[in-house]
Amino acid sequence: MTPLIEDALVWAPTGGMLALGALALHYRKKAADQRTRATAFESQAAAAGARAADAERWIAVRDEEAQHLAEVRLPALVYALQDGTDAMEAAGGTRHPQLAGTVAGKAYLSILEQVNAVAAEASEQAEGAARSAVQAVTRSVQALVYEQQSAITHLLDTEHDEKFLELVQPIDHAASQLARRLQILGVLTGMWPGRQRDDAPLLETVRGGVSRIRDFHRVRVPKESAHYVAGRYVEPIVLAVAELLDNAARHSAPSTPVEVSFLEAHHGISIEIHDAGPGLRAEAREEAGRRLSGERPIRLTELRTPPSFGHLGVGALAAQYGFRASVDEEHSVHGGVRAVLHVPRELLAAPPGSAVSEQAATSRRTAPAPKTSAASAAVKDRPSAAAQAPADEPQEYPVAEDGLPVRRRARGERPERTRQAAEPPSPDASQALAAFVRGTEAARNPTD
Repeated sequence: MTPLIEDALVWAPTGGMLALGALALHYRKKAADQRTRATAFESQAAAAGARAADAERWIAVRDEEAQHLAEVRLPALVYALQDGTDAMEAAGGTRHPQLAGTVAGKAYLSILEQVNAVAAEASEQAEGAARSAVQAVTRSVQALVYEQQSAITHLLDTEHDEKFLELVQPIDHAASQLARRLQILGVLTGMWPGRQRDDAPLLETVRGGVSRIRDFHRVRVPKESAHYVAGRYVEPIVLAVAELLDNAARHSAPSTPVEVSFLEAHHGISIEIHDAGPGLRAEAREEAGRRLSGERPIRLTELRTPPSFGHLGVGALAAQYGFRASVDEEHSVHGGVRAVLHVPRELLAAPPGSAVSEQAATSRRTAPAPKTSAASAAVKDRPSAAAQAPADEPQEYPVAEDGLPVRRRARGERPERTRQAAEPPSPDASQALAAFVRGTEAARNPTD
């Protein structure tokens, strides 16, 4: 055998082995690549599963947040709007804090803000419409009541029959109470009380409030007081005292008195009203304090059913004119409720005859003399008040112990000095009264 053949025989198995090794190495590498790709696929699948689980978790979180928005935050927002408190603060934050800065969290917040804006706008429109309606009705009815009071005043000034006065007096008193209720309604809607007075004694101002309530005979007022109220504040204080007296009388037994006293303090005068009622519960006392403070704006659309206007009206007057009102039970002399109306010294006037009063009178000397006095005008709740008699002459109608004027039948000749109305009644008022008389006579004498 030649050497070449031997070499071929020697190398032939070696080449096959090398080829088989190369082939095995190739498949081994390919298997490794497949395992690497399989591992990558597994990692990607795991990542996709994690992302899917995270997405499901976020979906659950957003669903819970949407449910929280519908069941908690929106109702809290609406309730706060109805209660008059801060709506957005009452709505609170998100249930899941991680949503606060996300798109979903901002979208939920935007929903609340839009609902708040729409509800606030609708509430303002409703409040404006309610105020306009109440003001229109109040003005129209007030005009009719003032005409009625003018007609009654004319009757009382021209007739002196005792029986006739006895019949007309309750009508006059009921008209004064109706006028007071209308004034309070007007005050709640931002209207002016409607009367301008001269400086009046504090005692006569309180008596003016007494004359405007139903149970005036139960009220006991002090015998004297040297203080005067500035003319601009007479009517508001009369209204406030009347409402506090009416509230005290209505919430106490008809057989018990309602006592009024004055307490002079360093910064002003306090008018104290004591009743013998059952008192107030803690919640009612707190609510009365909030209403009398006048701090919260009055919204007619948020009043309770049935609404109560007394304390709200006093609070509105106190906030507008600078006096203060409060209620408590600790200092009541009869175990009921004590209402206090504090009049600062800035609201008081100097008594007539003092140096300050003479200076003020000199500055107003060029102005026309008033036809009526504030003292007598405060006693009677009518737009036309009687002229006050001079100090050195006896009064035509003396004042009784309860603070109301006593009417007497004229004896002999009719006195030269008669009570004149500050504003004469209109012709329509007399025509209406004549029609009323004719209708009454026709009703008493029916025909076919």
